[in-house]
Amino acid sequence: MADATAAVASNNDGLKRYYFLRAGVSAAWIAAAATIGAANPVAAAVLLVAYPAWDALANAIDARANGGFKANRPQTLNVIVSSLVALAVLIALPIDTHLVLAVFGVWASLSGLLQLATGVRRWRAVGAQWPMVLSGAQSALAGGFFVAQAAGALPGPSTILTVAPYAAFGALYFFIAAVALTLKGRRRA
Repeated sequence: MADATAAVASNNDGLKRYYFLRAGVSAAWIAAAATIGAANPVAAAVLLVAYPAWDALANAIDARANGGFKANRPQTLNVIVSSLVALAVLIALPIDTHLVLAVFGVWASLSGLLQLATGVRRWRAVGAQWPMVLSGAQSALAGGFFVAQAAGALPGPSTILTVAPYAAFGALYFFIAAVALTLKGRRRA
């Protein structure tokens, strides 16, 4: 029993570090998007491709650290989807910014559902996953708004500044999840 408790605590520490990393990288991406990305179309393009590419890498890191790809099918699928989206954004950028936003919308919805599935799956074993479940659900909804905006059904420009608030909510949820795991660990000690 003591070995099982130590394994969960070790896994929680790794997951907590991972969530803090995701929050930090997202915060840096938002800062870059709001400054250089808003002022420079080439920088904006690089950042728009980098966002789903980072998500793919982050999901791969998470899956490998938590039992491997076979044990973490939602993250494995998210690695594939996010990699394909990074490529799709790269292809869509010279065509139309509305198309880029539509690609982001479909990705936000799908990756949100996969994140929600991961959060629900981890809830029993790890606990403190409610921020990840909320984040996944909100991401799925935000994706629908992006698609509607790209189709012209909702007003607003389709630029990097449209995606930045979505990234900000993701950063916030990852930060809250890390804090929740930290507090849970202190209650156990």
